[in-house]
Amino acid sequence: MAQANEQTGWVQPLIREIQEEFLAQGMARGEALGEARGEARGEARALLRVLAARGFAVSDEQRQRIEMCADVAIIERWVARAVTAESTDDALE
Repeated sequence: MAQANEQTGWVQPLIREIQEEFLAQGMARGEALGEARGEARGEARALLRVLAARGFAVSDEQRQRIEMCADVAIIERWVARAVTAESTDDALE
C-alpha cells in the first residue's frame, strides 16, 4: 500500500498544476472577451451620437441591432458610413 502511494504521489501535484493552467487560460480569455465587449459598447455609443448629431431617427430595432453588435469592425464601418449617410438605414447597410 505504501508503495502504491509513493508511485502515485506525483499525480496530485500534476493535477493541481494542470488545473491552475486551465484556470489562468480561462481568466485570460474572459478578460479579453470583456475588453472586446467594452470596446464594442463604446463604438456603439459613438455611432448613436453621430446619428443623433446628424439628426437621424434611430428605431428601437436599429438601436438594438447597434447595441447588440459585438463586432467592433462592423460598428466602426457603420460609424464611417454614418458621417456621409443619407439616413440611419444607409449607415447600417
